[in-house]
Amino acid sequence: MRSDNRRATTTDAGPTGTFTFTQRARRAQIVQAAIETLAESGYTRTTFSRISRQARLCSTGMISYHFAGKPELITEVAHTIMGQAETMLEPRLREVDTYRGKLGVFIGSTFEFASTYPTHTLALAEIVAMARDRGSTGLERVEQDILCVERLAALLEHGVRAGEFGAVDCRTMAFALRGAIDGVLCQYLRNEAVDLDRCAQELTRAFGLCARAA
Repeated sequence: MRSDNRRATTTDAGPTGTFTFTQRARRAQIVQAAIETLAESGYTRTTFSRISRQARLCSTGMISYHFAGKPELITEVAHTIMGQAETMLEPRLREVDTYRGKLGVFIGSTFEFASTYPTHTLALAEIVAMARDRGSTGLERVEQDILCVERLAALLEHGVRAGEFGAVDCRTMAFALRGAIDGVLCQYLRNEAVDLDRCAQELTRAFGLCARAA
């Protein structure tokens, strides 16, 4: 019988590299507990002990079995949340033909995800803050993925080529838009009265004007 202290590997998961149903369920349980702990306690105080208590596991060894360490677990947390956000965003993007419309969908969907899943959004904010404040944590690539700057820049570049936007510096514009989005989310997560729908409309209008074609 396999000891719980030995970490799950791709070999354990099977020849196709997929996890068994039981392993997937346990990993999902741990990830959800980590999300809740991050949102409640912050990154620094999110330990395997706290996560174990949150998940009602008998020991931290059950976490170590599935994840080599905190960076690996936090990376899985980030990818899980981003996957959920993508599930909300992608169908809506496909329904819109213009890049100006897609920009509005991206902003609106980001805010809707935050209002629907505030705990998840707060957990992501903790991960980004940690990656920025502590430097090399093994989460640098995850931070970039969360912020979606490259994706925003690509959307704007497609809009420029389609003639919908003017000759803007798409990367600079993407950073500015990401900063504006994060500013709104920061106020919202502090439980301040923020109308996310109106903010989405105003940001879409403002950045659409800034990037409009001559």
